[in-house]
Amino acid sequence: MDSASTKLCLFSLAILSCAAVVGLLTAAEKDRQQREAVAIAMTGGNPAMAPSLFRKFGCAGCHTIPGVPGADGKVGSALTDMRQRVYVAGVLNNTPENLASWIVSPPTFSPRTAMPVTGISERQARDLVAYLYSQ
Repeated sequence: MDSASTKLCLFSLAILSCAAVVGLLTAAEKDRQQREAVAIAMTGGNPAMAPSLFRKFGCAGCHTIPGVPGADGKVGSALTDMRQRVYVAGVLNNTPENLASWIVSPPTFSPRTAMPVTGISERQARDLVAYLYSQ
């Protein structure tokens, strides 16, 4: 194979690789959008509001939260894959209502929990739940 043919083959492979990556990104973006739409429908919350709420109320100091810069706390459990969990904090069935209620007042459900009453409103809790379920 001559130099020009080699360059053409490498260029063709690069284009195919880029096309494959774009296809994967498009599929991943569609999956993310679908998860977000389902989370919004389930919770009535706005996941776009959540990152600032996580920071405002100090959640990031205790929890690792996907997609929230600086949210790498190790006191509480990591808030990853929340939509796939069966229980909230090991004491409540994982439903949008239960997770929102837990976020608002954890000691109501588990008096010995280290998580305090947060000061988060029901509306804000729905935004947080929508975000967590969309991840």
